[in-house]
Amino acid sequence: MRAASEQSLRFLVDKWLAPGPQDSVHVTEFSRTRVGGRRYVRVQTSVEAGARSLFFFRHDDGCWCVFPPTADAPKWSGHPRAA
Repeated sequence: MRAASEQSLRFLVDKWLAPGPQDSVHVTEFSRTRVGGRRYVRVQTSVEAGARSLFFFRHDDGCWCVFPPTADAPKWSGHPRAA
């Protein structure tokens, strides 16, 4: 089980985007997914090299992740090609 601090959005932004003390961090988008209505946010950091952003998704257990909940993941509906 993860510590409560590892479930926070702030922890994940620091982990994945690694903003420095002088870098700005902004939530640039927030809404709900079309399927399931779960929350997501897009967070952007502005650094000397340019801007970086990631989407973070809120899961049913309350933690934030960089991947959508399984129930909301797009399903592949194509047919496999014959070899």
